[in-house]
Amino acid sequence: MSTAVSQTPAGASAASAPAHAESNALIKPGYDPRLTNEDLAPLKKQTWGQYNIFAFWMSDVHSVGGYITAGSLFALGLSSWQVLVSLLVGIVIVQIFCNLVAKPSQVTGTPYPVMCRASFGVLGANIPAIIRGLIAVAWYGVQTYLASAAFMVLALHMFPNLAPYADLAQHGFVGLSTLGWVAFMVMWVLQAFVFWHGMDAIRKFIDWAGPAVYVVMAILCGWLVWKAGWKNIDLNLGGIKFQGWDALPVMLSAIAL
Repeated sequence: MSTAVSQTPAGASAASAPAHAESNALIKPGYDPRLTNEDLAPLKKQTWGQYNIFAFWMSDVHSVGGYITAGSLFALGLSSWQVLVSLLVGIVIVQIFCNLVAKPSQVTGTPYPVMCRASFGVLGANIPAIIRGLIAVAWYGVQTYLASAAFMVLALHMFPNLAPYADLAQHGFVGLSTLGWVAFMVMWVLQAFVFWHGMDAIRKFIDWAGPAVYVVMAILCGWLVWKAGWKNIDLNLGGIKFQGWDALPVMLSAIAL
C-alpha cells in the first residue's frame, strides 16, 4: 500500500497511534499524519457485504430525481417500453463503470481519494477527490430540494391551512416560500443526521431503506391503478410520438441523461 500513504521515520507519529486503537482504521505509526486519518486509512475489517452494496444500489437508482427524469422522457415523446429500455441501458452502463471504479477500494478497504494517489500522485489525487466531492454536494442539494418539494405537497394535503405560507409571491425568499424553506431544512437535517453518524450508520439505514423504497412504490402503483382504473391509464404521455428508428436519437439522449 505504498501508494496509499507516505511514511515518515519510525516513531514520528507513533504517539498518535493509541488514539485510533479502537477504530476500524488501520493507521500504522510510520504513516504521515498529513496524509492519513481515520477516513483515509485502510480498514482493518470490511463491514460492507454483497447485500449492503446491493441495497445501496437499490436506493441509489430510485430517487425523486430519477422519477423526474423518467417523467421527462415521456414528455419527449417516448413510449413506455422506450423509456424503460433507455433507463435500463443507462442504469447498467453506470453500474458497470461504478463497479470498475469501486473495485480497488472494495478489495483493499481503501477509500477512493487514496486509491487515486496511484495514478494522480499523492497531492494530485486531491483534484479528482475535490471534483467528486463538489458533484456530491451539488447532487445533495438537488435531491434535498426535490425531496422537500414532495414533503411540502404532503404537508399541504394533510394541513391545507398552510397554503398561504406556500405562496411564493407573499412569503418568498430566493426562490423558496416559507413552507418551502421549512421543508428544505427539515429534509436537509434528517439526511445530515444520518451522515453525521458515519458510514456504518449509512450502511444500516440503507439496508432497510433500499428495499423499503421498492415496497412503497409497488403499493403506491397498485393503489393508483386501482383508483384510476386500468383502462384510464395511458403510458404514452408525450404530445409527440416517435416510431421506429426516429425514436433512436431521443433514446440515446435519454440514456446519456
